[in-house]
Amino acid sequence: MKITAARLIVCSPDRNFVTLLVETDEGLTGLGDATLNGRELAVAAYLEEHVLPCLIGRDPSRIEDIWQYLYRGAYWRRGPVTMTAIAAVDMALWDIKGKALNTPVYNLLGGASRQGCLVYTHANGADIAEAVDSVQKHIAEGYLAVRAQAGVPGVASSYGVPKGGKAYEPAERGLPSESLWSTERYLNFAPKLFEQVRLAAGEDIHLLHDVHHRLTPIEAARLGKSLEPYRLFWMEDPTPAELQDGFALIRQHTTTPIATGEVFNSLWDCKELIEKQLIDYIRMTVVHGGGITHARKVADFAAIYQVRTGYHGATDLSPVAMAAALHVGLAIHNFGIQEHMAHTALTDEVFPHAYSFQAGYMHPGDRPGLGVEIDEALASRYPYQRAYLPVARKLDGTLTDW
Repeated sequence: MKITAARLIVCSPDRNFVTLLVETDEGLTGLGDATLNGRELAVAAYLEEHVLPCLIGRDPSRIEDIWQYLYRGAYWRRGPVTMTAIAAVDMALWDIKGKALNTPVYNLLGGASRQGCLVYTHANGADIAEAVDSVQKHIAEGYLAVRAQAGVPGVASSYGVPKGGKAYEPAERGLPSESLWSTERYLNFAPKLFEQVRLAAGEDIHLLHDVHHRLTPIEAARLGKSLEPYRLFWMEDPTPAELQDGFALIRQHTTTPIATGEVFNSLWDCKELIEKQLIDYIRMTVVHGGGITHARKVADFAAIYQVRTGYHGATDLSPVAMAAALHVGLAIHNFGIQEHMAHTALTDEVFPHAYSFQAGYMHPGDRPGLGVEIDEALASRYPYQRAYLPVARKLDGTLTDW
């Protein structure tokens, strides 16, 4: 079998997606997700100009060799644009291999290690009361794990809180908007939020919270300690991970589990954090971290240190990447949890898929390959629209981490 063509489908069914379609001389095709939120066209250009011409004529079954060719052969390694492009190719090749062997991708990764993947969803509100209502709503839908975020009093446009009663979608069309942030008000508020959420949710529901890189290590340590009575499943991205030693300071002061890594794109970004057992969950996404091939290697490395996975799964991953994450999660032994933000009905219509949710768990389905298709005719009706993630400033105007 040989690769005969590879092309991109850039569309915006309620948000932007970049999808790679690889064709072969035996009529099999594979899909890969190449979406990098707010920088979609950078990946598209990298693929179009530098990667896709190198694929024609290659044997799509040689997944590891092609991965190494795109990683080592470029000389300029890593980075979110490069690794997202590699991931798109990698997913498409696994999709083709599954179809060629008439089996779902998880069977090619060793088979299922569990009946389904535990998932968590997002609950949010403008204030504590709305957040509590949102948590209870998602529990009624069958979720066993819920991430809770709420507006901080005195801070406009708090992270994780949707505008106008709509579902939360961080990417906004047009130029970047600006939100405000106050560490002091947040640190005083968060324990009050989780006191009420835990009371409403009961003892058995897993509760999660995203700090979104906004604290210094000692501030994060204070937060983790203050949240210990509410037994969080994890505290996510408590501080920017560039300073990996900072996680050691957090560890010294709290037993609240730590998750990080959604902005990582290679094993080298998290090697020290895992080796020193400074985190409990690695969140590097399949689409931004080099695809299924690299995700499996990172998971196997993490397993040695009893670190589990908790892959990023926001709506900035297309259903192709969600399927890939579920296939990996179903197969690996050290799976922890999978983030799940439901796509809009239109997105699901553009990307028909086999994965499903039931009673707190998701399963990738048993169709050959990844189990996702794309309706190109429908996708063509929704062209790309420029969109950015917001930026954040402190109350005094200083730019800070969003």
